[in-house]
Amino acid sequence: MHVAAINIETEQQARDHQNNLTKPRGALGRLEDISCWFAARQGKVLPDTLQPHIAVFAADHGVCEEGVSAYPSVVTGEMVKNFARGGAAINVLAKQCGANLSIVDVGVVSDLTGFDGISHQKVKPGTANLLREAAMSEAECAAAIAVGKAEAKAAIAAGANLLIAGDMGIGNTTASACIICRATGAMAESVVGFGTGVDEKGRNLKVDVVKGALTRISGYTDNQLLQEVGGLEIAAMAGFYLQAAESGVPVIIDGFIASAAALAARIIEPEVINWMLASHISHENGHALALKALRLEALINFEMRLGEGSGAALIVPLLQSAIALHNEMATFESAGVTDKDE
Repeated sequence: MHVAAINIETEQQARDHQNNLTKPRGALGRLEDISCWFAARQGKVLPDTLQPHIAVFAADHGVCEEGVSAYPSVVTGEMVKNFARGGAAINVLAKQCGANLSIVDVGVVSDLTGFDGISHQKVKPGTANLLREAAMSEAECAAAIAVGKAEAKAAIAAGANLLIAGDMGIGNTTASACIICRATGAMAESVVGFGTGVDEKGRNLKVDVVKGALTRISGYTDNQLLQEVGGLEIAAMAGFYLQAAESGVPVIIDGFIASAAALAARIIEPEVINWMLASHISHENGHALALKALRLEALINFEMRLGEGSGAALIVPLLQSAIALHNEMATFESAGVTDKDE
């Protein structure tokens, strides 16, 4: 695949414009960097207002049979129905930030056919148990990636110029921990968190499961990582990110699962990270390690660990403010204000 180029010349022109606004240079801190970041990726000194699209990818995980989650797998399907009805946190935040929202069943065990408000793209009803065997076949992994790519293409064709991938899948913090450990070289104890709310005993069990899975795949290449220990929704999210980078549309990375998907996408195409912004630092262990590996710096830390794309949606108004300040503030010249250099 070919990743879209970033316009460095436009970024410098945007920086020059930013430095001529009626404020001390650098006074708006990272807001200035954000506006110039979007200028480089849109190829416009004055970036367009953001038109976000959020896609929540849902799937189940065979590793749940090891007891790694505080909730049963049936909750995945129940929450997908809640998304479709508009009752989840991401529904509230999508509405608030003006984002279009799609809910994609890429691998939920429950039969959701006939339920309105869901994009039915099921590759298979859940992965196999990653501790014991490959989570997906090569063909299934490729199919899940293709679901994500198609979702991104459709959103961009409909006018989106900012993409967010959310997740829903009981057990997916275990799969994500495996990916993050392998991709960063970190120990399982440093990455595995409490997920949906397991106790210390449950966390220790997750650590053992992750260690076991990593031992099982120790002889495999990085290109086999997603297939072996990933999730169908994680693969779809990776595909979503890959298509965004190819199409030249920025993405906001959400939390722990989203960062694992970003690492999986980076294995496939290293330059994909140039189109990523990190929204927040998750309260889940290991998220900071994943972001460091991606060379991303989160904008906020609200100790969230919900998933769904919620942390990413939360910062959209912040990004809109950065662009509005950049585009709408007067320059020293237009306002008739004397610049300090004059």
